[in-house]
Amino acid sequence: MPKVLVIVPFPMSEENRSLRRAQLSSVTLERGISFIFESVRVAPKHYVSAGDMTLADFGVMQAGLSAQERGFDAVCIDTMSDSGVAALRSALDIPVIGPGRASMLTALMFADRFSILAMWPHWTHLYTKTLRDLRLSDHCASIRWIDHQPDNQGLLGEKKEEVIAALEATARRCIEEDGAQAILLGSTTMHEAHAALAAALPVPVINPGPLTYKLAEAALGLGLSHSRAAYPASPDLPVDLINGMTT
Repeated sequence: MPKVLVIVPFPMSEENRSLRRAQLSSVTLERGISFIFESVRVAPKHYVSAGDMTLADFGVMQAGLSAQERGFDAVCIDTMSDSGVAALRSALDIPVIGPGRASMLTALMFADRFSILAMWPHWTHLYTKTLRDLRLSDHCASIRWIDHQPDNQGLLGEKKEEVIAALEATARRCIEEDGAQAILLGSTTMHEAHAALAAALPVPVINPGPLTYKLAEAALGLGLSHSRAAYPASPDLPVDLINGMTT
């Protein structure tokens, strides 16, 4: 039975991890494929600086290094920053899927211009980096946010209805003022808003976390993984040293 590791990019309790696991309920997957959610050992509190991103890459890489050895068939990274994706692709032969690039490329399957809907302005650098890397800036109608500090543990929490209302209003500005033909949720922490936004808005709304599950499923079904020409393996990766730094 295929088994996929989903790396949650923050240390957290099983109760809080269950809020991440709830993303599975919004996507239809083949029977027989299982998704196991595990947290990293180390992570930044917020993804707002270059130092934060370096720590995030390291924490996700360490959490996934043993995935193939442990019998996993693919890895999904539960953050739009795609932290650790490139590093894990250099270390593993199994597919490693991140939602950042994937959601933007998927948007272009269904629209020509998309907007990224975020929680606060401090995440903007995550999106602009990926847009530059993919040379898709001309396809991004806008990046808008509601200026609400995200909670990576409790997600939308007790203010869920208030947050969703603000997200809908902001998404409508993306569509009506910026010309967006699709909306990308700017974080997997926003997945609790997806159903309401998809029902309310007149354009496709892409839910990045569940998208990675379907892409992992597709990659396994098609027998595809990342290219070694693009992600060469290290001749001597110091796995014991990396693991020792997080104990």
